[in-house]
Amino acid sequence: ELKGIVFVIQSQSNSFHSKRAEDLKRDILKQAVDLGKELPTVLLIHQIDRHEGAWTILPLMTDFSVTYGRNSSWIFFCEEDTRIQVLKLVETLRRFDKSKEWFLGKALYDEESTIIHHYAFAENPTVFKFPDFAAGWALSIPLVNKLAKKLKSEPLKSDFTIDLKHEIALYIWQKGEGPHLTPVPEFCTDDVNSYKVDHCATTFSNFLPLCGEPVNKEDVFVAVKTCRKFHGDRIPVVKRTWEREAALIEYYSDYADISIPTIDLGIPNTDRGHCGKTFAILERFLNHTSPRTPWLVVVDDDTLISIFRLRKLLSCYDPNEPVFLGERYGYGLGTGGYSYITGGGGMVFSRAAVQKLLASKCRCYSMDAPDDMVLGMCFSGLGIPITHSPLFHQARPMDYPKDYLSHQIPVSFHKHWNIDPVKVYFTWLAPNTEESPNGKKVEYNREDL
Repeated sequence: ELKGIVFVIQSQSNSFHSKRAEDLKRDILKQAVDLGKELPTVLLIHQIDRHEGAWTILPLMTDFSVTYGRNSSWIFFCEEDTRIQVLKLVETLRRFDKSKEWFLGKALYDEESTIIHHYAFAENPTVFKFPDFAAGWALSIPLVNKLAKKLKSEPLKSDFTIDLKHEIALYIWQKGEGPHLTPVPEFCTDDVNSYKVDHCATTFSNFLPLCGEPVNKEDVFVAVKTCRKFHGDRIPVVKRTWEREAALIEYYSDYADISIPTIDLGIPNTDRGHCGKTFAILERFLNHTSPRTPWLVVVDDDTLISIFRLRKLLSCYDPNEPVFLGERYGYGLGTGGYSYITGGGGMVFSRAAVQKLLASKCRCYSMDAPDDMVLGMCFSGLGIPITHSPLFHQARPMDYPKDYLSHQIPVSFHKHWNIDPVKVYFTWLAPNTEESPNGKKVEYNREDL
C-alpha cells in the first residue's frame, strides 16, 4: 500500500531549502526500507521544471493524472519541515476508500472574513475549511483525475496567487459541487518532540530556523520606505518598537526631515506602486553602503518586523548566492507569469541579488509601477528564484488562523488598520528577553489581539 502513495515535497530551489527537502526524501525512503516495503515515489516540486508556477500545484494535476492516475492511490503533499511516520500515514489513509474523491488535511478556518482571502464567506467564514500545509495533505487519485479533466476544459482563471492553501481548497470545492476538506486528526502540527504526538502520522519540526550563530547586526541594512504624510503617525511606531534592533537603518522619503532623520531620494511620492523609490534604494545600497554588508531589508513604514529573528533566519542562507526572500505571491502563473515577494511583509535581498539585478537592464516601466511585482518579473527573467518563508506576513495577525500562527515564530506583520501596532509588536515580535523602552517587561496575551 505504501507504493500507492506518491509523496510530493513542496520544495524550493534555494540551496538551504533543497537540502532540507532532500533530507526529508531520504527519511521517507529509509522508513520504507526499514519497513521492508517497496519504495514509494518521492517528488520535489522545485525539480518539476515544466511549469514556472509548479509551487501553485494545480498546474501539475494533469501531469500527476497522466503519470500516476492508473497505478497509485494517493498524492500526499507536505512541506520540507513536515515529519512523517510512514507506517502511521499508511494506516491513516487506509481508513478512506481510495476509489472515492477525498481531500484530506488538518483543517484551518478564518474566524472573521479577511482581505487575504478576498473576504470569502463573509457571512460566516468559519464554515469553509482549508488545509494547513505544514501537517501534510492528501488527494485521492480519483479527485486528481477529476481536477486534471476540469483543468483541461477550463484553464485556471485567477490572476493572483496569494494564499495557496485557501485557493486550492476553493478550487477543489467548486462552489459546493466538489468535496470539502475532510479533517484528519492524525495530520498534526505539534512539535515532533511534544508529548501530544503519539497518535500523529505527521508532525512539524521547525518554528524558526537557526543554522548557526545569528548573522551580525551590522550585516543587515534596513531601508524604510515612507513619505511626508506618514512621518507623524507611522515613524513613531517604528521608533517605539523595532528600530532599536537594527544597527543600520535609513528612512527614505519624499521630504528630508532631520528630526527622524529621513533621506529625500529625489523621487516624488506616488499613490500606487513605489517602483522608482525602491530601485533608488537598491542603487543606494550598492553604491553607498559598505560592500561588507551582505543583506538589505526593504520594508514599508507600517511593517512590523523582528530584526532579531530575521538575523537568526538569515544564518541559514548564503549571502554569496542571489537570494530574494520574503512572502511569495504569484501573478498569472497558469499562463507564463512570475512569482514575487510581496512588499508589505518585508523584502530581503542578498548583495549578490542586488548586484545581478542592477547589472541587468530590467527597470521600472513607470515610477508608480508596483515595485514588488516589477522585482518579481526582473528576477524571473534573470532565472533567480523567489525564496518563500511563511514567517513573513503581508497582513495583520488577526488575518490568519490562530492555529496556523501557533507553529510559527513570525518575522513580520504589516498594516496598522484597526489595531494597536505597538501592542501587536510586543505580543508577536519582540524578543522575549528584551524589555520595553520604559524598562518594564511587556507581556501581552496573543488571544487579546
